Amino acid sequence: MGPKTLCLGLFCVLLASHNYITLPGNIEELWKVIALDVVAKTCTFVAMCFENIGIMRYEEFISIIFRLDYTQPLSDENITVTDTAFVDIPVRLYLPKRKSEAVRRAVIYIHGGAYCFGSFKQRSFDFLNRWTANKLDAVVVALDYRLAPQHLFPTQFEDSIAVVKFFLQDEILTKYGVDPARICISGDSAGATLAAAVTQQVQNDLKIKHKIKIQTLLYPSLQVIDSYLPAHRENEHGIVLTREIAIKLLSLSLTKHEGFPQAMKRNQHMPLESRHLFKFVNWSTLLPEKYRKDHVYTEPILGRFSLPVPALMDIRASPLLASDSQLQNLPSTYILTCQYDLLRDDGLMYVTRLKGVGVQVAHDHIEDGIHGALSFMTTPLYLNLGLRIRDMYISWLDKNL
Repeated sequence: MGPKTLCLGLFCVLLASHNYITLPGNIEELWKVIALDVVAKTCTFVAMCFENIGIMRYEEFISIIFRLDYTQPLSDENITVTDTAFVDIPVRLYLPKRKSEAVRRAVIYIHGGAYCFGSFKQRSFDFLNRWTANKLDAVVVALDYRLAPQHLFPTQFEDSIAVVKFFLQDEILTKYGVDPARICISGDSAGATLAAAVTQQVQNDLKIKHKIKIQTLLYPSLQVIDSYLPAHRENEHGIVLTREIAIKLLSLSLTKHEGFPQAMKRNQHMPLESRHLFKFVNWSTLLPEKYRKDHVYTEPILGRFSLPVPALMDIRASPLLASDSQLQNLPSTYILTCQYDLLRDDGLMYVTRLKGVGVQVAHDHIEDGIHGALSFMTTPLYLNLGLRIRDMYISWLDKNL
């Protein structure tokens, strides 16, 4: 056996053991999900190898993979699609071609990607936003915030709120024929974090004339205080997204301190002065009993990471930290969570908090759901799960916007 064959064999064995995961029995289209999980973890494995031997950083390799999926702004018989900019921030507009004497609804969509990856140019997001515009006869605005680690928090929030404020101006709404009383902010994953934070800002800022009618948060990440929730434990080696990678990506968006990811893995990343915030993310009181199971609550250990990371106590990074008085002003909200998702409990806790202050909340929990399912709605390995979530999202929008 030659050395090349031996190396290839060892690599395949290592890859197979690295990617092996026993999937839950209720997963739909099991072999597709296995294939997607293997592809995702293989890309992660290769990216980590490249980083360790100094070829390129992990996030640079993954960004290359993402860019392979980018689309051009192609119009069709129903929708005019245009790439432009609002206050120098890239946006893609989806404008229905059908004539309408009435002003239209509008949806502002913020894409996910852990703040480090992604764009409205991805096929899945372009497909979703095009579908939204067509099915709802609505104007859709998709925005691209600047990405980490080149741009740390709060850059992503600042770009998102800037686009929303620009769009909410009377002259802009008139230009695109939008009803100022029928505007939604939507997002998935990290984009849902930004959607939640931007909605809080808009609804509580007296200087902003027009408010948001509804918000939709699809498998959102809503806090960075506690990195060992029940969902983190149950999905530590989860499908597509693992706890280790989630912490690595979140760290890249928050700080350049190299020791921070390890502190977060140990749940020892919060400063001493943050103790008063724990009540807002205490899963032992905020999670429904079925999700608490037999897990034992322990507070994060404070003061072990001594370097300052201001984002850790900022509600723009952790919308769950908003006070009850801030939450009371929020519009009707749709939250979708997935059972086999590292971020599941963030959404569940937000449902509890919003209902507790009287906000109207619709909540769908997908028992066979995985994180990032909306990214898998196009060929070659589209999932029925992604299409189900799309249809649930569109149905709620149509009834409530």
